[in-house]
Amino acid sequence: MYYDNKLDSLRDIFGSDDLVLEDGYLVVGERSYPILDDVIVLLDPEQYPAALKSRLAPESGSAEEHSDFAEDIQYTFGEEWKTYNKVLLEHEREFNEYFDLIDITALTNARVCDLGCGIGRWAHFLHRQVGEMVLVDFSEAIFEARRNLEDANNTLFFMADLKRLPFRNDFADFLYCLGVLHHLPTPALQEVRSLTKYAPRLLIYLYYALDNRAPHFRLLLGGATMIRRVLAHVRGGGARALITELLMWLTYLPFIGVGYLLAPFGLARFIPLYEFYKEKSLSRIRQDVYDRFFTRIEQRFSRTQIHELKDTFQEITISDGIPCWHFHCQR
Repeated sequence: MYYDNKLDSLRDIFGSDDLVLEDGYLVVGERSYPILDDVIVLLDPEQYPAALKSRLAPESGSAEEHSDFAEDIQYTFGEEWKTYNKVLLEHEREFNEYFDLIDITALTNARVCDLGCGIGRWAHFLHRQVGEMVLVDFSEAIFEARRNLEDANNTLFFMADLKRLPFRNDFADFLYCLGVLHHLPTPALQEVRSLTKYAPRLLIYLYYALDNRAPHFRLLLGGATMIRRVLAHVRGGGARALITELLMWLTYLPFIGVGYLLAPFGLARFIPLYEFYKEKSLSRIRQDVYDRFFTRIEQRFSRTQIHELKDTFQEITISDGIPCWHFHCQR
């Protein structure tokens, strides 16, 4: 069994010596967590997505509904990452952009947590450079992450709600959460503050408020937001695929094309979408179109608002690079 040689790590992560593996379950004290395809399922039974319920018939568990848990967000990201489940070569460049604030050589012996890992695209480039990885996602994407990291023997996989992690304080040396918290039904900056109990250092990416862009960027965002709020109710896979294609070919690619035309004149920075997508493949653009237009909740923050986190952290460093604004927190 995959976790047979990882019991010491599990005991340390949960902060409990009362922990055993037993017939496809991880038993911690009085709680039993199913293990499916090397993924330890920490969700409450009422949070299981439909596919998981078909594999597990929960015999017990609270019937309480969690007001801070959005089933539609879980569904959307589960479907997204099952559709766009490959780690692409261009993801390495994005990884380097996100981690420009981090000295990765200092993580050689560290336990690193990827919170909201999706298909594990960042862990794919990081796991060989650190001591141990802990991957967490609340959707079925975690099973795609396990497949993408099948050779990563230093990695533990958890399907869990990040607001209800049964882990001890400071279970990780470093934690990153990229493109996740702004989709929660709770204030994202407050969620950043709450994560400080799990690790002394955090790398975070939240959607930015276009506060460093010309006014027409925000005007177009307003229009896109109205479209997104309608499309978020579409659940059919075929309909979503068709809408994704239409938005990519009729919106994203024309803007990117105009950016290329204006680049020789130094004007491309005034064209929405160009700077981030100018070197990306159609596959990568499709995934981002899906990500942006089928998600009901989207919070955005200015650089000034991120600096408000100084009430919790001793040091906040915001990168000037793309994607804006990713930042490093240290308590």
